[in-house]
Amino acid sequence: MRTALVTGAARGIGLATAKRFLAEGWRVAIVDVDAPELEVAAAQLPSAMILHGDVSDPHSVEQFIASVDEGFGRLDALVNNAGVADFGPIAETSFERWRRVMATNLDGVFLTSQAAIPLMQRHSRDDGAAIVNIASISGLRASTLRVAYGTSKAGVIQLTLQQAAELGEFGIRANVIAPGPVRTKLAMAVHTQDIIDAYHDAIPLNRYGSEEELANAIWFLASPQASYITGQQLSVDGGFEGTGIGLPSLRNRK
Repeated sequence: MRTALVTGAARGIGLATAKRFLAEGWRVAIVDVDAPELEVAAAQLPSAMILHGDVSDPHSVEQFIASVDEGFGRLDALVNNAGVADFGPIAETSFERWRRVMATNLDGVFLTSQAAIPLMQRHSRDDGAAIVNIASISGLRASTLRVAYGTSKAGVIQLTLQQAAELGEFGIRANVIAPGPVRTKLAMAVHTQDIIDAYHDAIPLNRYGSEEELANAIWFLASPQASYITGQQLSVDGGFEGTGIGLPSLRNRK
């Protein structure tokens, strides 16, 4: 039976993705650093393997990959979703804040993928396997207050290309999702109505995405249905990436 590991899956996009894999009949392991939220997620994922771990800690990564190996004996899809956000001006972004973002968002993808590759290779030549990294539209287009976050996500996009180039010969595909604004509980808690209205104006579909819409795209890239797709970046953003070509205020003029 195919097996998936989703990091940062105690809530939001990661949790929705775990549910999608389970609905498709996969075995699923989830890992998160937030123990209380993991307990909440476990109640929603009774058949999943629940793992507490920190993707920025090499020892922790080795432990939770070993748990997947011991419990399932194979890994067909790795979804590197764990991430942290830190928004602030360049002048006020301390090195400690910078490193915290990089440690989870970029180092975590590198460490988890590297540790998972031997397990994925066990069946990848015959059955195929996939890495799906979660970046952000902020890794593709600059914005204020995102010096650490945007740079980390741009790094994830380039890391994905490196993975695709090197791992293809082993039957392992690597692709990256760049979400635009998504209606998560966290986003809705910190986005003011002015921010929400501004995003709606800038996004051609005039709305935020949903966690389930992101999960659908992630599952597709991880599944055998995408067996000839690797080294690709997919923006799941309602058209937000392309809106620099025109002013939102002119969109409704005939």
